[in-house]
Amino acid sequence: MGHTGRRSTGPTGPEERLLPAVVHAAFFLLLGSSFVRFLTRDQGGARTDWILALYAAFCLLYVLGQFLAPAPRPGSAPTARHLAWLASVFAVWTVLLALAPSATWCAMPLLFGGLYALPARFAVPLATVLTALVVVSEIRVADGALNPNMVVAPPALAAVATAVLVQLQRQSVRQRVLIDDLVRTRRDLAATERRAGVLAERQRLATEIHDTVAQGLSSQQMLLQAAERVWEADPETARGHVLTAAEITSRGLAEARRFVHDLAPADLVEHSLPVALGALAERESGPGLTVEFRLDGDPGPLPEPVAAVLLRIAQGALANVREHAAATRAALTLTWLDDQISLDIADNGRGFDVTAPPVSAPGRSRGHGLPAMRIRARQSGGTLSVESAPGEGTVVSVAVPAVRDPREELVP
Repeated sequence: MGHTGRRSTGPTGPEERLLPAVVHAAFFLLLGSSFVRFLTRDQGGARTDWILALYAAFCLLYVLGQFLAPAPRPGSAPTARHLAWLASVFAVWTVLLALAPSATWCAMPLLFGGLYALPARFAVPLATVLTALVVVSEIRVADGALNPNMVVAPPALAAVATAVLVQLQRQSVRQRVLIDDLVRTRRDLAATERRAGVLAERQRLATEIHDTVAQGLSSQQMLLQAAERVWEADPETARGHVLTAAEITSRGLAEARRFVHDLAPADLVEHSLPVALGALAERESGPGLTVEFRLDGDPGPLPEPVAAVLLRIAQGALANVREHAAATRAALTLTWLDDQISLDIADNGRGFDVTAPPVSAPGRSRGHGLPAMRIRARQSGGTLSVESAPGEGTVVSVAVPAVRDPREELVP
């Protein structure tokens, strides 16, 4: 994916502004020193006015370039405008050097500026040419025997400056690459977290729909089919089935509204988990199936999310009993221990092979029941196990840590 933001062409951080500021200060200091030397030692002759004009043009061109053609950030390609400015300044300095050797050391800021702004493939040749011109100018104005330092010192200084600045430039480029990689990694991580959040929400909705709306619709379908079968032979029984289906519809509507807002199940709004499980067992009991609820231990306050998980698992397990097990009896057993709460849902139905693929009919998946229960248990820090065998019924067991309700600590 491309970047649409405008690329910066100048230094922005304090560290990146320091070197240009030092280079500018050195330029004006050396330019002033060269100009004073020219006025005190080299002034005179027919070309004095031209040299003064070149000094002024050289200074003005350098200043204007900082505003009209700023240097690129280290590691960025120089703009055509900046290259044209650098070439113009270099050309004016070359002419000035030919007329007034006093301008020799004005080359040093140009050297630093070129090395700082240009890639190494351009900066190194520029440094070589500048150094050669400085050496030639020093030799030209030398008096008496040739001083070896005039030949050795400029290349040595230029070599050190070139090596240092090129190394700094390469480090800056590597740092910028690392920063870009970090920004890209953070962006990818944020996108991954958003996708994970979307998937988690989809899983939550799928699980809630399965445990509430889908189960309610399944119960309604069974009741309405039963009412249709006895509609003429036993109208009173048929009417009872229809009324029960209407009650399930009301509960399903309330559950749907609550899980949309990620709230606790309706049965837990005003009742504890044991009371809610007892009410669930009573509702699921009917012709052909008797559901009992048993409580072992001394129940205490429980955080709503944990209570909701256990209630939803019980609802899902009883839905499987009703739809798949062909059982006549089922039992909900809630065991309250000091460090653990366990819930067992047992039935005397047909059972199944827990190692076999989860298929209840040819070509049709058994659904979200057991996977949804396992997800709920895992999200609460608990475990879920299923024990079953063909013809021997099924026991679904879930155990979660006995986490205290934080609201207990607020009660004096």
